[in-house]
Amino acid sequence: MEGRTYESAGVSLAIAESVVERLRGAVESTGASGFGAFAGLYALDDGRQLAASTDSVGTKLILARERGRLRDCGADLAAHCINDVITTGARPLFLLDYVAAASIDLEQVAELVEGAAEVCRSAGVLLVGGETAELPGIYREGELDFAGTCVGIVEPGQLIDGSQIREGDLVVGFPSSGVHANGFTLVRRLLEEEDYAGKDLLAPTRLYLDAVRSLPGAHGFANVTGGGIAGNLERIVPDGLRAEIDWAAWERPPVFGWLARHVEEEELRRVFNLGIGYCAVVSEADAGAGAVIGRIVRA
Repeated sequence: MEGRTYESAGVSLAIAESVVERLRGAVESTGASGFGAFAGLYALDDGRQLAASTDSVGTKLILARERGRLRDCGADLAAHCINDVITTGARPLFLLDYVAAASIDLEQVAELVEGAAEVCRSAGVLLVGGETAELPGIYREGELDFAGTCVGIVEPGQLIDGSQIREGDLVVGFPSSGVHANGFTLVRRLLEEEDYAGKDLLAPTRLYLDAVRSLPGAHGFANVTGGGIAGNLERIVPDGLRAEIDWAAWERPPVFGWLARHVEEEELRRVFNLGIGYCAVVSEADAGAGAVIGRIVRA
């Protein structure tokens, strides 16, 4: 089978990685450190640190709008941003959102914001405001964009940054609800060849706050978004080590069986979460309730 790829659908992960490296110098010239992590950090005078992350729902919005699922995309945004911030050990505090379109449809904006607010309430996060912009000429008529920023706070001595990860640590995986919000440019191309109506296609991103709180001794957390399980674990595992994944250690949701009919396994692993939406790296004594899906070994 000659499978379809993310790049052939119009998205290059290699270019995305190059952009990060190209911008590193400019970002670090401001005094920032840890560029490329799931959340950026800002040190306060009392030893605490602010953790912040910005993201968007991406092209999932196109499909969700067509199928009447925009509220779920609001949940996607809030959960995704909160999940990034809590990888640092932070307590999430508040969320800001940004909606843009060629012309604003009040009902669509309300669905997005209400979906985000529902997740914020469950996480104890304030939705403190945002921006709504009409930008004809930038956005195609009928389409819209939804992005947000979450800010949290890390108490002194509570930072989790992967530096404590050691050889022999276990990788614990927490189930996704489906595709979440990454890879939809490729998904939409595949839907032109074969329809898929399963609930796990557009199910909103899971919030992993309870999972993170259940593992206070974790050495690192990875939010499995663009780049897949291995690619996101690479962001937290120290040099000289790598995560060895047992790809048969969990059952994949049905949507990934559908995707596998069109996309080769290597590309599936590189683009999608394949049923694991969040990972923790822990010592053997701290595995908790999650499924062990791998181990840290020498690179």
